Amino acid sequence: MDPETPDSEPTGPAKPEPPARPAPAEPPVSPEPPEAQPQPPDSAKPAQPPQPPQPPQPAKRSEPAEPSGPSEPAEPANPEPHRTARRRPYDLPLPTPPQILRQGPLREGTFTSALHEPRTTVVIGRWLGAALLVCFLTGLLSHVLQQPPTWLRDHLPSRPVDGYRVTQGLHVISGIAAIPLLGAKLWTVYPRLFEWPPARSVLHALERLGIAILVSTMLLELFTGLLNIIEWYPWPFPFRQTHFWLAWVATGGLLLHVAAKGPMIGQHWRRVSPEFRQRRAFLGSVTAAVAAVTVTTAGQTVPWLRHFDLLAPRRPDIGELGLPITRTAAEAGTTVAPADWRLRVDGPQPYELTMDQLLALPQHQSRLPISCVEGWSASAHWTGVRIKDLLARAGAPATARVRVTSLEADGPYRIMEMPAAYAQDPLTLLAVRVNGQVLTADHGYPARIIAPNRPGVLQTKWVVRMEVL
Repeated sequence: MDPETPDSEPTGPAKPEPPARPAPAEPPVSPEPPEAQPQPPDSAKPAQPPQPPQPPQPAKRSEPAEPSGPSEPAEPANPEPHRTARRRPYDLPLPTPPQILRQGPLREGTFTSALHEPRTTVVIGRWLGAALLVCFLTGLLSHVLQQPPTWLRDHLPSRPVDGYRVTQGLHVISGIAAIPLLGAKLWTVYPRLFEWPPARSVLHALERLGIAILVSTMLLELFTGLLNIIEWYPWPFPFRQTHFWLAWVATGGLLLHVAAKGPMIGQHWRRVSPEFRQRRAFLGSVTAAVAAVTVTTAGQTVPWLRHFDLLAPRRPDIGELGLPITRTAAEAGTTVAPADWRLRVDGPQPYELTMDQLLALPQHQSRLPISCVEGWSASAHWTGVRIKDLLARAGAPATARVRVTSLEADGPYRIMEMPAAYAQDPLTLLAVRVNGQVLTADHGYPARIIAPNRPGVLQTKWVVRMEVL
């Protein structure tokens, strides 16, 4: 037995042994190449055997990578309070109308004037804002004097004598000056009326609706006020109440508009670059237009401008007895005074006076203006009996108010109430003469009220009764 071979079965014929399987050839070990040995190109490199899996390495903290496309933002690893960009309902875009509708002034490049720019708009807007502010404040004062609230009624002053003459004159002057200013302001911005698309979002549509209401309210306010100056009322609504509430709507809308455009107004409030000639010429033209309408209408209030009073509806120095007339005796139905006219004074000690008895009382003179709500005013010399003397004779206290009733059959001011401050003023008269002549029917015969710092509509004519309150 060969010592190097295993034991075999002792019996049986010898079977041929199967061919031995060749052992897998091990890769030849080649000596390490020298450091300077060149590497073959990639295409000639033999395939590398797969590397065994590496043990997991601890993950390093790194900044989150920004998404490469439009995807939802990932939640931060360390959540903190933050704002989410969500579109509110009024920021949602509105569909753009078809391009075929973009015709006429809606086409791009229709308006080419360089004056349609913010700086010109801001300059005109400052002038317009000043005129509207004066007009609003003086108009509010006129309304308070005509219809004072109960809490303010007994605190209205009777001085200065020309107070209402000045404030109502400013009211009409500033209102007339605002007309060309508003026209110039609208001209600088009217191309935006035709911007495309007409409404980009719900919020943009609401903003444009608010501007439309503001502009229409201002136009209606100035238009009705202008027609009131010439006493033409072609509308079915009452002027005074409508004019009052329109003023509040226009002023509130203007304040909201200024607040919304505040950043743009602040940016262009001051001149930061030299004015170009077109702007200077345009602003000069607007200034000339405002000056022209002011000078040719302010003479009905400002005496030294009466020679230029070309466009005003009346001259204060032209009229019967040297005074204009707003409401005639024919309109009031008092053309002929009753032959048995008597003045009745009701109070703790009521009494009546005939015309002869009234003329027999101490007569006083006052130089006072008639200041009408239409904007004209004129001073005159009045003669009559002091209201305070008539009330004292009826036993009225010094704090008493008085109610005055007119002979006219109908009218919003047929009955007038006078606070104590006016009734006790020594200049307040029951006048029977003006400029040295007996009152005519149009001026209030047989007697009328004249008081300082008082609207003309409250200087009651054709007085028949006075009642202590």
